[in-house]
Amino acid sequence: MAILESSIFEISPIPMWLEDYSDVKIQFDLWKSQGVTDLKSYLEEDLERVILCAHKIKILKVNSKTLQLFEAKSLNHLCENLNIIFQRDMFKSHIIELVSLWSGSTEFSSTTVNYTISGKKLDIKLRGIVLPGFEQNLDQVLLTTEDVTDYQNACRLEEKNRLLAEARFVYSPTSLWVEDFSRIKMRINQLRQIGIEDFRTFLDVHADFVQQCIEEILILDVNQATLDLFKATDKNILFKNLNKIFAKEMQQTFREQLIELWNGKIHHQREAINYALDGSVRNVLLQFTVFPGYEEDWGLVQVALTDITARKKAESYLEYLGKHDVLTKLFNRLFYTEELNRLERGLVRPISAIFIDMNGLKEINDTLGHDIGDDMLRRMGNILSRTVSNTGYTASRIGGDEFVILMSAADEKIVESTIITITELLNIDNQYYSTLPISIAIGHASTLGNENVESMLKRADQVMYQKKKDYYNALSAKA
Repeated sequence: MAILESSIFEISPIPMWLEDYSDVKIQFDLWKSQGVTDLKSYLEEDLERVILCAHKIKILKVNSKTLQLFEAKSLNHLCENLNIIFQRDMFKSHIIELVSLWSGSTEFSSTTVNYTISGKKLDIKLRGIVLPGFEQNLDQVLLTTEDVTDYQNACRLEEKNRLLAEARFVYSPTSLWVEDFSRIKMRINQLRQIGIEDFRTFLDVHADFVQQCIEEILILDVNQATLDLFKATDKNILFKNLNKIFAKEMQQTFREQLIELWNGKIHHQREAINYALDGSVRNVLLQFTVFPGYEEDWGLVQVALTDITARKKAESYLEYLGKHDVLTKLFNRLFYTEELNRLERGLVRPISAIFIDMNGLKEINDTLGHDIGDDMLRRMGNILSRTVSNTGYTASRIGGDEFVILMSAADEKIVESTIITITELLNIDNQYYSTLPISIAIGHASTLGNENVESMLKRADQVMYQKKKDYYNALSAKA
């Protein structure tokens, strides 16, 4: 039987050690007599005590797999290099073994680090058992040292990748949301099962379905960029105020998202409007993706929100510049031309126009400078802006000192009322700027019968031109 056991020990595919821990047991008894009760704390307090115990272990024999693993030629060669094989890396894990034996257990296991004689680092799964009959003195303890380096490297790589993924999420400059859409997936599946085919029409009829789906979203996590974007101090504050962030505009955006998902587009993007907790607008580019492996249930999705508020403001400003005069803030000649074409094509009549020309602006520019002239143009722009405010009419600067108000569905009576408003506002302005009063020439007309807009404009312009001519003739007569 002993021969058989010896043979099994030798041919085992796992490195095996037979060791004598009796001197360690004697040391344990000494410490207990000295009042030590918490061995773990006692050893952690001074690692030299761990080294002391390690040196008291006697190696009785090892099998060939042990020699092979640690690159030893013989047991003596192995023992001569124990200081290389067992370095300080392993002493903390060695505490686990010692504490197990101290507490009376006859088995222990730990993961530790050993080294081959050539210095190659090994991750080792160590298992030990006190052989039957040797429990009192620990004379014979069988240990196995399984090389788990590849497994540990894989675990370390997985942990590294996990930490990297978490870091990318946490520190991404883009707002990231991890959400669970599985309940929405179930709702959509139920609609298919009852025979719904035209989802867009279904949403037209059942508008409440969109809100129901919004309420089914489970938000699992958000990153710091999300808190910054929406001005939330922490995640709890953000989650409690989602109704402020996703206001009414989000309904239409989410409706279109649902249609994308219905059509199988689990990766899509679109622009949306959200709000920060301070009420400020956030224009965002929303990018939605279902994570790989969750295509069937949408249990894990990512929503990335890129802040495009600055871009949208720039686009709006460029659009504004394309249609507005920077100095007066009124519409420019390009817009005026487009508006004329629109009105001409339309069926609404009558169309009316008020032509306005500032008298004497050239002389003011020549004598007082263009800065003074520009101030007067700004004043005129403000007067006309206030005149057409909330009316649906448009005021445009079509030349240096020329302005036109276009009025759809406005007859002569409305035009005369508008001119009275201009005159009153102009008088108030001139009282404030009494040293530089604005003088204007006004001409107006409304379409007659089947008269086209262009003909009406010529009549209004001619009236204005005559008023301007009368103004300068009157100045000449005074001179």
